[in-house]
Amino acid sequence: MNNQLLSLLKQPIRILNHANEQHIFSKPNNPLASFAIDDAIAQTVSLQKAPTTFRIWVHDKTVVLGIPDGRLPYLQDGLSYLDSVGYEAIIRNSGGLAVALDRQVVNLSIVLPDATHLSINEAYDLMYALIQHIFKDKTDLIEAYEIVGSYCPGDYDLSIGGIKFAGISQRRVRNGVAVQIYLDIAGLGQKRAEIVQQFYQVSRKGEQTTYEYPDVNPNVMGSINELLGTHFTAEQFITHLIDQLSEHSNQITHSLLIEEEDIFNKRYDQMIKRNENVYDVVDT
Repeated sequence: MNNQLLSLLKQPIRILNHANEQHIFSKPNNPLASFAIDDAIAQTVSLQKAPTTFRIWVHDKTVVLGIPDGRLPYLQDGLSYLDSVGYEAIIRNSGGLAVALDRQVVNLSIVLPDATHLSINEAYDLMYALIQHIFKDKTDLIEAYEIVGSYCPGDYDLSIGGIKFAGISQRRVRNGVAVQIYLDIAGLGQKRAEIVQQFYQVSRKGEQTTYEYPDVNPNVMGSINELLGTHFTAEQFITHLIDQLSEHSNQITHSLLIEEEDIFNKRYDQMIKRNENVYDVVDT
């Protein structure tokens, strides 16, 4: 195991499993909330009011867009297409590009303090090492490099045999950093990629753009179950993940959010403002 990861797990850590939560601080636990709560946690962790936090989250059919996606020339046509196939869309508060989520995609955020002492690549390497460890009994073939033709491509695409199943991003708030990963656990990775592929085709219509959007190739996307021949459900994977964390730590708490993290409400309102022209947020 990566020495930095092992050292981290020897410290007090908090696990927040929001996969099946209906509300957070009375707000709906939707994808907007997930990005807002990570910001709130990053602030409390950076101020040492909360320990390093591992937060697990799952959402139904949503395409999470990056800020550059908001500049697509025919974005509204793309959003209409997503609606027609049962997906909603949001624009997250960070870079990167479109990612498809559903109930078989597990998201994990590691929220850490001392961002000034942790380089961007070190933060990525920490998450990469964790995923390698989680699947250590299944494979030693997980690699991190850009998978050309994948959606939301980057240097820390995680793949097996050239087929991407996960992507890592990070966001820094004050002195805290949230390292976020989506993992396609079950279902058909190619089907998710086809939806993102069609979204870009409808949103661009072949028009030249200043920003280089990906030419998505569904054949380079897959799920863990497809790649390893496993039969995980999202819930089973989450249990496996928590077990693996517990294996190396005797200082894990499964506490709730703390009072100071109600700054989430402000962050949530900011996410609504960012998305007010994307889709109507129903606050139920």
